[in-house]
Amino acid sequence: MNIPLTYKIAVLVFIENDSGEHLLLLRAKPPNLGSWSPIGGKLETSTGESPFECAVRETREETGHVITTSDLHLFAMIAEKAYEGDSHWLLFLFKCRRPIATLPPAMHEGRFGFFTRHAIDALPLPETDRTALWPIYDRHHDRFVALRADCAPGKPLHIEVEQITPST
Repeated sequence: MNIPLTYKIAVLVFIENDSGEHLLLLRAKPPNLGSWSPIGGKLETSTGESPFECAVRETREETGHVITTSDLHLFAMIAEKAYEGDSHWLLFLFKCRRPIATLPPAMHEGRFGFFTRHAIDALPLPETDRTALWPIYDRHHDRFVALRADCAPGKPLHIEVEQITPST
């Protein structure tokens, strides 16, 4: 019998320092425990929070970096089907246009580090980040792309582009 999976809505925020290094969080709890990933979190759906509002809130809460929605560029929306066999995810990926000055202190979610794009490839990353998220960032961070990914366990990751909008 197939048990219906819930849908979770979340954001990831790609932030760089003035040197162009990416801020990543070594996750101290699931999902992605023990892996480096961009900051982010789930939308507060009970308040009607938008993905942009969530990205601003999560950036402030996790890093102390105060930004506004105008500091964000939405570059991807990904519908992940059956991620880790646990739930479906609708992810909104943002690039923060305002650099962060210093490394934030560690917190309950994990600890932070700055990494060059090249160094990220050698880090422990969630497999979907390695095979999909970072390649999407590399190709589309200056435009917009909508994708759907079948992440069901036991099947190869399959990603389908639904729309690409050229950069402005």
